[in-house]
Amino acid sequence: MERRSFLALAAASLASPSFEASAQPAAVGSSGIEDAIAEFLRLPGSKSFLIRSARQCARVDRSYNPDHQMFVGSAVKTFILAEFLRRVEAGELSENQQIPIDDGIRSLDSPVFLNLTGSTRAADVLEAMISHSDNTATDAAMAAAGVANVRQFIASAGLTQTIVPDSTRIMFSYLAGAPYGVDMGWAGMQQIAAGHYFGPLRSPLNMQETMMSTASEMVSYYQRALSGQFFTQKTTLSEFRRIQATADAIARIVPDGVKGYAKGGSINWDPFHALCVPGQMVVNNEPITFCFTLNWIGAEADVQARFGAALAKILGYAAQMC
Repeated sequence: MERRSFLALAAASLASPSFEASAQPAAVGSSGIEDAIAEFLRLPGSKSFLIRSARQCARVDRSYNPDHQMFVGSAVKTFILAEFLRRVEAGELSENQQIPIDDGIRSLDSPVFLNLTGSTRAADVLEAMISHSDNTATDAAMAAAGVANVRQFIASAGLTQTIVPDSTRIMFSYLAGAPYGVDMGWAGMQQIAAGHYFGPLRSPLNMQETMMSTASEMVSYYQRALSGQFFTQKTTLSEFRRIQATADAIARIVPDGVKGYAKGGSINWDPFHALCVPGQMVVNNEPITFCFTLNWIGAEADVQARFGAALAKILGYAAQMC
């Protein structure tokens, strides 16, 4: 099986989808949104989506295989953010505490912290994790919040099909052939980047070290999280919303002038690829919550651009219909 360097196929792509912003639809009507959905469904591979709105906008509700468990990549980082903020509410953590950034936590695909060593505020780490999908920030936030706590939060929310890894570094190690649960460290990540693996390469579609969920669970989570059901203080909800609003996928798929919250994910691990964007937009004070996921085998080609264009059209029509 032909494989490019790890940075080109996996580490550099475990992030937010990098499609371009697309023109919004010009006409209103159910036929327009159906045509846009058909465009999404013509994409290669396995597809799943769910759109759920408030009662006043129920006519935009649509779905396709919403309960199909798929690889969602960095979309799971929202659970780390939520649990960290819950720990702040409990007085166990602070957004002002210093979080160490060094080779002991450093991971691949870290556009903010890859070459930095020292410490920074936890708030900066959380922002880097969501807005830039920085994996060093992700592992630092996960370590501070506690992976067991993050998984317990997911379980308590009834998200039985949602799986998060011990860390991005342990997941990279496992995908590159290391034994289950073994962290090959920053030196190991550098070996992977140089094309030196630890054993037979594994698929991201595994039940050990992975990032998986369903559209139904992501939508259920965002509906509850953004309405404050997982938090006890309004200030915590405001902070959760503030950070979720920084995700770069929002400007590419949510109509201009519409408030949005999201955290996308993607991976290119030849021949496997994945794209996922779950979140919520608020139209005329009515929330429209969504999740779109695509997993496919084969060439990447223009799939990311087509994925982004289809989502922008679907959400554009949904906003006009509400």
